[in-house]
Amino acid sequence: MAITGDGMAAEGALPLHSGAAANHAPAPAAAVSEDCEAQNIGYRGPTACAAAGITYRQLDYWARTGLVEPSIRPAYGSGTQRLYSFRDVVVLKIVKRLLDTGVSLQNIRTAVQHLRARGLADLTRMTLMSDGATVYECTSPDQVVDLLQGGQGVFGIAVGVVWRDVEGALSQLHGERVDTGETLIGKNPHDELARRRNRAG
Repeated sequence: MAITGDGMAAEGALPLHSGAAANHAPAPAAAVSEDCEAQNIGYRGPTACAAAGITYRQLDYWARTGLVEPSIRPAYGSGTQRLYSFRDVVVLKIVKRLLDTGVSLQNIRTAVQHLRARGLADLTRMTLMSDGATVYECTSPDQVVDLLQGGQGVFGIAVGVVWRDVEGALSQLHGERVDTGETLIGKNPHDELARRRNRAG
């Protein structure tokens, strides 16, 4: 299924245009509950940048232009900090990869809308393929092969892999509980090694 563009793809990967993401069935109850749990932890701008591999200038620009806005807490003024969800950070990293490969901002906006409309479980099984003009969503290896054989797919982004990358990065960085504002300290592997050495000594 194509998220953006006007090109036709191989069977099983049809173009999905702007606004089509809303046509998906509601996420199953399990995915909704996972979503609620994930929303309990937020990440400030610098943390989101570190995990997504982007600059703060990019983050700020994308938030101000509505490309990727923080879903937990926007900035209301100079005194407030934006707070991004885990899903937001995954989307930020995907946007960075799409931009790096030359996909247009207009097509990326449509892809972002599509990603936000899907349940968490859907995202982990999704692969985004693009020829630089159209972004296709593939949910099976057969669809990926069809696109490659049809010549449409030039590069792919396995969302599940990006998900795990972000998960690993955020586990070593600080988060914040949305309900209490408590800072959650990340597990730095270097600190853990140092603690083990000290105990061994």
